[in-house]
Amino acid sequence: MKIGLTLGKYAPLHSGHQLVIETALREMDMLYVLVYDSPEYTRIPLKVRCDWIRQLYPEVRVIEGVAAPADVGYTPEVIRIQDEYIRSQTTGLGITHFFSSEPYGEHVSLALGAINCQVDPDRRRVPVSATKIRRDPFAAREFIADEVYPDLITNFVFVGAPSTGKTTLVKFLAERYSTVWMPEYGAEYWLANQQNHRLNLQQLVEIARGHLEREKNKLLQARNILFTDTNVLTTCVFSHYYHGKTAPELEELVQNHARRYDHYFLCDTDIPFADTWDRSGPASRETMQTMIIDDLE
Repeated sequence: MKIGLTLGKYAPLHSGHQLVIETALREMDMLYVLVYDSPEYTRIPLKVRCDWIRQLYPEVRVIEGVAAPADVGYTPEVIRIQDEYIRSQTTGLGITHFFSSEPYGEHVSLALGAINCQVDPDRRRVPVSATKIRRDPFAAREFIADEVYPDLITNFVFVGAPSTGKTTLVKFLAERYSTVWMPEYGAEYWLANQQNHRLNLQQLVEIARGHLEREKNKLLQARNILFTDTNVLTTCVFSHYYHGKTAPELEELVQNHARRYDHYFLCDTDIPFADTWDRSGPASRETMQTMIIDDLE
């Protein structure tokens, strides 16, 4: 069997990396990809970067490179450290070919007793680098898969009780930073489906699912930042306020997606309440604000 190995930080994964992986997949019977944890290079967790590869290439066997050395360069000591680590992560795998587009392919393949396979080392086929993408993902959008790009966007979510200025702020900031914004899907859904100013528990789940799906699409369009008007936490608060409980699926969505935002902004109740027909009055605003603060804490 021809058993290949390639490795990297994939911070982030881009089409240059994908060219190496896809070339190896065509030529090998089996392929391993070793992903370095590299917290010094990226805030994106190791598991997220590994999952990009798993999602795009289910046939690849991913090795999560925990405690990978941060040493870089081509001094004898750095080469020794890197070679020893790579051997420790691939013991018993029978690697026969090592794929890369970097000069280190020579010493790594030698350390593994494998054939050195170079793929586009001059970056002529894919003229991009992870360093360039980290500086401005939007400018390099053509080189980033849809499975990867949302994780490169800084997502700001604005929460708060009704009539606290969330939509006004989000629209203004999106224009200021030349990006897109995510409207509150719950407001749109409520207008189309409410009965006597109320929605049932299952409809609130549908709001949460719809909001998350639309937010995902907005992330693909964003210029490095997305400004989001409310999230599933808000839907959960509405459910508790009006029904005294939430559907299990909504609770699960809240737990699974609470950390998808980089920054939470809480809009205060210190501006006049806009008492429009689709709101429940100023008294409920204070109650909901307290519930939202409790959940954030």
